[in-house]
Formats: sequence, C-alpha cells, structure tokens
Amino acid sequence: MPMRRAGRPGLVGMAARTAVVAGTAGAVSHKQQQKHARQDAEAAQQAQTQQPAPATPAAAPAAGTDIIGQLEKLADLKANGLLTDAEYTAAKAQLLG
Repeated sequence: MPMRRAGRPGLVGMAARTAVVAGTAGAVSHKQQQKHARQDAEAAQQAQTQQPAPATPAAAPAAGTDIIGQLEKLADLKANGLLTDAEYTAAKAQLLG
C-alpha cells in the first residue's frame, strides 16, 4: 500500500472537497433565486391590488340637465372623500363641456 504524505489530501479527497464546495454554492444560489422570484411575485401582486379602480366618468350633459345640481353633487362626493381631486376635476370638466 502506498504511503501518503501527511497534510496533503489525495486526488479523491480534493475531488470530494471541490464537489462539496460546488454543491453548497449551487444550493445557496438556487435558494437566492427562489427568494428573489418570490419577492418579485409578491411585489407584482401588491402593485395589482394597490391600483385604484378607474373612475367612471360622468355622463355628458343632456339638454335641460341641471348642471349646477350635478356640480354640487360632485363637490359633495369630493368633500366626503369619495372622489379624488383628479377624479373631481375630470368629472367637472366633462360636465362643463
């Protein structure tokens, strides 16, 4: 049986050590990829749930419509927090033509 030198691993020992290091690095890399993919999916889901529903624009005024009454209703909706400033402005512009 051949004698080994003390302190130096043999060829099989070096290959085993390399395999362990490469396997560990691969496992850590895979875990990080899964983590980032999960975070991206959660961020996309939050972005979808946080998007406000599109406001339904007010109908165009018909002949003989009480525009002042409708403007007052819009102002009340805005005052109660049911319309944002942008929605109020858009609806008012549509009423006024």
